[in-house]
Amino acid sequence: MDKIKIGVVTTSDRASAGIYEDISGKAIMDTINEYLLNECEYEYICIPDEQPLIETALIKLSRDKKCDLIVTTGGTGPSMRDVTTEATENVCQKLLPGFGEQMRAVSLKYVPTAILSRQTAGICNGSLIINLPGKPKSIKECLDAVFPAVPYCIDLIGGGYMQADKNVVEIFRPKQK
Repeated sequence: MDKIKIGVVTTSDRASAGIYEDISGKAIMDTINEYLLNECEYEYICIPDEQPLIETALIKLSRDKKCDLIVTTGGTGPSMRDVTTEATENVCQKLLPGFGEQMRAVSLKYVPTAILSRQTAGICNGSLIINLPGKPKSIKECLDAVFPAVPYCIDLIGGGYMQADKNVVEIFRPKQK
């Protein structure tokens, strides 16, 4: 079974300064560990909401660390400091707007402010990048909504073969002819 390399990037001025603990990055890793049967190797980064720092982290994780999947948390709202979406769009060779559309649709079932979210996804140097919101509850809801498509996407871009626990998440791959 393939080992899966996953980048986790928390963008938070306060968490990166040690003002509070980053529970969002941990929530991503906990959720993915519940989903996958594969051994996962995590590359974790917690940085301030600074677009050049975010872009550098995403490029390092995709090009240098060769992560199959990179998941970000934070920086997807409408405030001026929320620049994770812009950083993701700047480094990706292809954008996958369906991920953001699906995450917003699911989040709208819980909060009307989900329309303010600017999550997106894309392909950067052979890695799938997915932007998630900053709250652990929202992280789980959004990952539950999009993860069924993640393994096949990673297959298509040449990443490791992900195998999921069917009791936790049902992934989709087209039937082979």
